[in-house]
Amino acid sequence: MEYHLKDLSLADFGKSRIEWAERDMPVLRSIRERFSKEKPLDGIRISACLHVTTETANLAITLKEGGAEVYLTASNPLSTQDDVASALVKYFDIPVFAIKGEDTETYYMHLREVIKREPNIVIDDGADLISTLHKEFPHLAEKVYGGMEETTTGVIRLRAMAQQGVLKFPIIAVNDAYTKHMFDNRYGTGQSTIDAIMRATNRLLAGSYFVVAGYGWCGKGVAQRARGMGATVIVTEVDPIKALEAKMDGFLVMPMSEACKLGDFFVTVTGNTSVIRREHFESMKDGAIVSNAGHFNVEIDIQALEEMSLSKREIKPSVEEYTLKDGRRIYLLAQGRLVNLASAEGHPASVMDMSFANQALSAEFILKNYQKLQKDVYKVPEEIDKQVASLKLKSMGVHIDELTQEQVKYLSSWEFGT
Repeated sequence: MEYHLKDLSLADFGKSRIEWAERDMPVLRSIRERFSKEKPLDGIRISACLHVTTETANLAITLKEGGAEVYLTASNPLSTQDDVASALVKYFDIPVFAIKGEDTETYYMHLREVIKREPNIVIDDGADLISTLHKEFPHLAEKVYGGMEETTTGVIRLRAMAQQGVLKFPIIAVNDAYTKHMFDNRYGTGQSTIDAIMRATNRLLAGSYFVVAGYGWCGKGVAQRARGMGATVIVTEVDPIKALEAKMDGFLVMPMSEACKLGDFFVTVTGNTSVIRREHFESMKDGAIVSNAGHFNVEIDIQALEEMSLSKREIKPSVEEYTLKDGRRIYLLAQGRLVNLASAEGHPASVMDMSFANQALSAEFILKNYQKLQKDVYKVPEEIDKQVASLKLKSMGVHIDELTQEQVKYLSSWEFGT
């Protein structure tokens, strides 16, 4: 299989959208220009499992400009932009295996296709590629130099693999770079999730009760944007420190057992399973709108909702109406999958610029250092994180101070006191 797409004729529109995103990705563009001259990835095969969007396309093009053979598949069955996938194949000669709405069997078939290319480096978003590689192709996993992981959910899975001693190559946790999680997770997820809910429902957020499950960086972003739209935001948490932070930030904080009675909108962003369950559905208002912005579709117990319902229908694109036995209706967005990519276009290009700059530079780092790295999960090197931040500031026309020699000496000494 050379590639697997919905419709190659969509390529022209996809190409123009890739170019539109590229205009707002100056950091990645500067890396691409250097990669094009230096070819630091020459001869390397890279298999990537990422959301196939305009921003991801620019990362794939950058890696190819660096000399790599790049193979791309989707990290979520509903996140693929079919026109973008077609453009990558037709105009950039990058094999893509992704179709929006593909079933689970096709999703894993596509994963296996990019694994069969015997990659030297893998890039993952959710760790499905890496876990499949380990479980089904252990002989190929042994040959991988290293990989990168894009999301919180995936990092959790890969750290578990490392702790159990089954991880076969080093991983760079791109998700944990400051220039990723502080911006992509907070501002990207915040804006794109609200955008998706509004596109799917066309409901007014002002004056509503908006429940955010989880107050990590993604939850912070969603809560801030919902408040900005005029909603009364309720945060639910299991971590007392994060719950305290949400309270100090001015949000209502309570258990889901109480929030479920008040909420008009619900968004889960925890990375955990069964956050909204049967007992919560039983107490929800008629007309409650439920969605998920975590990576996997496990945060909402959809099976329980199915069992509680007399009927289900798609009332409009991305909106399913479940009619419960007592007549109440609950609306599920995007089949409980990643709503910001299934019902909208995902993060803005300007914030993915930093995340994918980290990916590109981490690929270069792995190639230079994989022989010295253990089979463990590593943070992005601080020098890469700061380089990305500096390039972003430069692109925004922002200048900052530098330490004087006196300040450098002061910070490195212990003699100075009161």
